[in-house]
Amino acid sequence: MLDLKRLRVLREVAALGSFSAAAESLFVSQSAVSQQVSALEAEVGVPLLVRLRSGPVLTDAGRLLVGHGDAAIARLEQAERELVELSGLARGEIRMVSFPSASATIVTAAASRFSDLHPEIRLSLGEGDPEDSIPALKRGEHDLAVVYDFTLNQFEDDPDLELQPLLTEQMHVALGADHPLAGEEQIELCDLDSDPWLCGNTTTTCREMTVRSCRSANFEPDVAFESNDYGVVKSLVAAGLGVSLLPDLALVQPTPGLVIRPVAHQAPERRVWAATLTAGSRSRATEAMLDVLATVSAEFDRTAAPAAAVAA
Repeated sequence: MLDLKRLRVLREVAALGSFSAAAESLFVSQSAVSQQVSALEAEVGVPLLVRLRSGPVLTDAGRLLVGHGDAAIARLEQAERELVELSGLARGEIRMVSFPSASATIVTAAASRFSDLHPEIRLSLGEGDPEDSIPALKRGEHDLAVVYDFTLNQFEDDPDLELQPLLTEQMHVALGADHPLAGEEQIELCDLDSDPWLCGNTTTTCREMTVRSCRSANFEPDVAFESNDYGVVKSLVAAGLGVSLLPDLALVQPTPGLVIRPVAHQAPERRVWAATLTAGSRSRATEAMLDVLATVSAEFDRTAAPAAAVAA
């Protein structure tokens, strides 16, 4: 059986990019870190790091091992927290992470309701898109992540994760009030082929969804502005600087000058999930929060959000 202490050391070296930084983080000597990694390599029988002048880099075997090690270590850390709860030494904590438009709506409502029901449980909330929050969840940095994918770009199966569906949102066309198509009841994406587009930056699934939607309408979008902040995107669109696709949760707060119209035919959809490690590793507090999130999400009025966002 692999030594989890050595896996922790390898993970720290990979994350920090040097033996010395890992030693400082783990409060041990650099030689001890090097010895632990060498012992782990001997244990598995293959090199796990390439030792370059610029710093150690994981081999393919190293990346595979760290990926599995993250999940195993996270489960052990969760078990330690649950044992503390059972021993009566702590009242419990839920460490959550969410993306901004969910944090401002369903997560805020769920946190408030949960705190009323379970005032003894401490809540903490970080912010991040799925590209960052899911790896952090698997490293054990969070207990629950509210994440999203798109029907055009869905999550791959992951044996270490469990996804509970919360919402399915429609994506809507966002236009400036002076746009020639602002008076239409619904909009064909192909009619926006000559407009500048606004979407997330090149590393996000939001941008990928926008690009794929436009390509399915037989054109390549001219992406003129990039932002991962829907508040910024709405302001730029309202100022007449381009068009965009926005989900229900981003449209709860109205923006003057912003017009929202349905996509003609089949609109792209964004799916919102509560992600945790597999069920056996969840605490009772996390299970309770999942129940509250599901209830709050079911109460969310998706039909009111786009209407509230239309402002002249």
